[in-house]
Amino acid sequence: MKNYIQLWLTEFDLDLSPIQIALVMVAVIALTSIIIHLLFHRVMVKVVDRMTRQSRRIWRVVLFEEKLFSRLALTVQGVIIFIQINLWLESNNLLFTWLHTLTLLWITLFLLLTMFSLTDALGYIVKENKRTHNLPIKGFLQALKLIFTLVAIIFMIAVVVNKSPILIISGLGAMTAVSMLVFKDPIMGFVAGIQLSANDMLRIGDWLEMPSYGADGDVIEIGLTTVKVQNWDKTITTIPTYALISDSFKNWQGMTQSGGRRIKRAIYIDATSIKFMDSDLTERLNQANLLAPYLKQKSKEIEVYNKQHQFNMKLKINGRRLTNIGTLRAYLVNMLKNHPGIRQDMTLLVRQLAAENQGIPIQIYAFTGTTNWIEYENIQSDIFDHIYAVIDDFDLRIHQSPGSADIRYLITQRLSTGD
Repeated sequence: MKNYIQLWLTEFDLDLSPIQIALVMVAVIALTSIIIHLLFHRVMVKVVDRMTRQSRRIWRVVLFEEKLFSRLALTVQGVIIFIQINLWLESNNLLFTWLHTLTLLWITLFLLLTMFSLTDALGYIVKENKRTHNLPIKGFLQALKLIFTLVAIIFMIAVVVNKSPILIISGLGAMTAVSMLVFKDPIMGFVAGIQLSANDMLRIGDWLEMPSYGADGDVIEIGLTTVKVQNWDKTITTIPTYALISDSFKNWQGMTQSGGRRIKRAIYIDATSIKFMDSDLTERLNQANLLAPYLKQKSKEIEVYNKQHQFNMKLKINGRRLTNIGTLRAYLVNMLKNHPGIRQDMTLLVRQLAAENQGIPIQIYAFTGTTNWIEYENIQSDIFDHIYAVIDDFDLRIHQSPGSADIRYLITQRLSTGD
């Protein structure tokens, strides 16, 4: 092609030196590049922009907003310049070598940026999709960018030193140990991200609790090397991604998906207040709507049992009898079964645990019908407010360690009696 132009110039009696011809060729390349640049960025990109803005499909809008087409256009410009250099310039020319190298670096750089745009666009599309917005894809995208960058750097080095990229890669084998040390966190984070995603262990929006890192809140970002958790006090905790694999953590998402949140709390009964039910207490509790059916059925069952075995009921150790703590448990079960805020299709029980220094624990184990924190706490508080208020009707007492007011009362009483 260069020879044709040289012959064309000769027809006009223009006898140029090799340097002048090379400069003419560079001018032709520059002029062509300017025309192509104007064509791409003033015409084609604007047309694509107009079509994208008129489209309602998110992927079209995202691809343009991430500068994909402009970066792709610059890449294509580099390819066209590269072709022109091979057409217009002699390969043994120093100018050819410099332009050839710079053009390849140009193509590599903008091809890398194009891949970055594609990666960012993919991440945005996944995030905006209702089915996939919770997937921890950011770590994978960061890993892809890292791989693209490493490949681009290797290729650029190969272009500058004029060696094959394969030769450069083979030379990196000796630097494997150093590379593993430098990129330890990204590599471990990438592997951890694969395991988290493959096993569906964690997603953005999950409630994560990891006391060893002081994390207790919502996952807001899953990156290549770190996971960000916004705690309930609005602070941000950063956890290494690989720590989620090497250490244990609690994901509360299962609770959220189940639609019920567990209540597991005990009240401590003073052991000295436990007794058999007498007639007065039974008559009084029979007036409770939630207890009347239970007391009637249980009293009849016990009476039949005692008559069958002909127990001497004058002694408390003989036969079966109702206790105030057992009746309290029955009352609490019926109360929970009739509570509008408690799930009836999930585990519901009231159990007595082993006695402790604080008394005898009666534990409420049930699930609320909501997972909302505020609503859950209100339901739980209402239940225990009621329990503390009615406990006296069962002739039971809540265990409570003596306080300063109790001590002052005892001292006052002793002083008043003169003891």
